[in-house]
Amino acid sequence: MAMSPALFATDYRSEPYWWQGAPCPSCPQVALPDRCDVAIVGSGYTGLAAAIELTRGGRQVLLLDAEDAGWGCSTRNGGQVSSSIKPSFSSLKARHGEAVALSVRREGLNALEWIDEFIKRERLDCDYSRVGRFHAAHNAAAYNRLAREAAHQPKGLEVEVQVVPRAEQHREIGSDLYHGGLVYPAHAALHPGKFHRGLLSRAQQAGATLITRCPVTAIARDRTGFRLNAPHGVVRAREVIVATNGYTTGLTPWLRRRIIPIGSYIIATEPLSEGLARRLIPNNRVVTDSRKVVFYYRLSEDRERMLFGGRVAAKEIDPLISAPRLHRRMSQVFPELAATKISRSWGGFIAYTFDALPHLGQHVDGIHYCMGYCGSGVSLAPYFGTRLAQQLLGKPEGRTALDGLTFQTRPLYSGNPWFIPAAIAYYQLRDRLEIA
Repeated sequence: MAMSPALFATDYRSEPYWWQGAPCPSCPQVALPDRCDVAIVGSGYTGLAAAIELTRGGRQVLLLDAEDAGWGCSTRNGGQVSSSIKPSFSSLKARHGEAVALSVRREGLNALEWIDEFIKRERLDCDYSRVGRFHAAHNAAAYNRLAREAAHQPKGLEVEVQVVPRAEQHREIGSDLYHGGLVYPAHAALHPGKFHRGLLSRAQQAGATLITRCPVTAIARDRTGFRLNAPHGVVRAREVIVATNGYTTGLTPWLRRRIIPIGSYIIATEPLSEGLARRLIPNNRVVTDSRKVVFYYRLSEDRERMLFGGRVAAKEIDPLISAPRLHRRMSQVFPELAATKISRSWGGFIAYTFDALPHLGQHVDGIHYCMGYCGSGVSLAPYFGTRLAQQLLGKPEGRTALDGLTFQTRPLYSGNPWFIPAAIAYYQLRDRLEIA
C-alpha cells in the first residue's frame, strides 16, 4: 500500500514509538540448559515479574521466547497504568456474590499500588509518573452514569475521583467532542519499553536465564516434571509457567481456547509545538473514553507527540491501514491535529477472556498460567505474575481473589475469534446511540 505524503512523516516507521528510547534488547544466544527448576514461556511483563520473584526465592529459572525479549504487547501498549478490573462491582456481585466481588475489584487497586511501590523500590528508570487519568464521556447518558458511579462508590472500593462537567472539561482536554468525564488522580503513565527493560535487568541480575528466538514447540509431562522441546534442543523443568497472554498459540490448546486475541493499534504523531501539546492535554493526563470500542491516548513521555490508540477495524489489519483511520479519529477529538503527520504506527494483541477477568492458576496437566488482562496489563501483568510466582514458592502473599475462579471458554471455540467482527459492529452501533 502506498503511503500518502500528506499523512506520513518522512521518517515514518511501522514500529512502536517506544522502540526509539528502548529498542528490544539483542540478547546473546546461550546454550539451552539440560534442566531448570522453572521454565517460563514468554518474556513479557508477566514472565519477567515471575522470574524476578522466583530467582530471588532460590529457583533456577529459564525464560524462553519465540521472538526478541519484549517484542509483544509489553512494548506495544500505550503505557497507561490504571486499576482496571473490567467487570463492575454489581456484575461481579451478581455472578459470584458480594464478598468475591469486593475482593476481585480490590485486586485492581492492589495492582496499581503494587506497581507504584515496585518501580520505586527497584529504582526503575521508566518515566513513571502519577499523572492521573481523564475518562471522557462520549455522550450525555454516559456522563450521567459516570457521575452517579462516582457519587455512589461501593463501600470498601472508594477511590479519589473528580467529576468534570462538560462546561469545565477544557481544564482537562482541549476538545469539544465529549460531555465531561471523571479524573482519577492516582492513575499513572510510564514508558513501556523502559519498564520492560528494567524488569529484564532485574531478572537477569537475580540469575534468570533468557533465551530469545527460541520457540517452544512442545510441552510434555515426564516422571520428574516436564520436557520442553525447542529448535535449540530439549530442557527438563520441574514446573512450567505459560505467560503468553495475547500471543497464546496451539502450544497450549487448553489455554488458547480461553484467550480471545484482539488487535489494538496506536499512532504517534510528529513532534508538536509545546503550546499545542499543553493546550490539548493541559495536565498531561492519560485519557480514555466511555465507548465500548474504546479509544485511549496521551502525550509521549517528553510531551512532544500525541500517541493515539484504539480498535479501528472488525478484523486484524496492517498498521499502514489502521494509521489513517486512527488519524481520522484523532482529528475528530482534536481538529487542530488534522494536518499533523504520523511518525509511527503499530499494533499488538491484547488478551480478552469470556468473563473479562484475568486468570492465573494451574491446569490439570500441571502447567501454571497467568494471562487475560483485557487491555489493562501494564499493572495487572507484573502484579499477577509476581503473585503466581509467590504461589509456586509457597508464600501466603501469593493468594489472590481470582484463585479458583473458572477459566471459561465456549463450545466450538478453539482460539480463532470468528465472532469479533459481529461484536465490534454491535458495540460500534451502541457507541453511536445515546446509550450509556
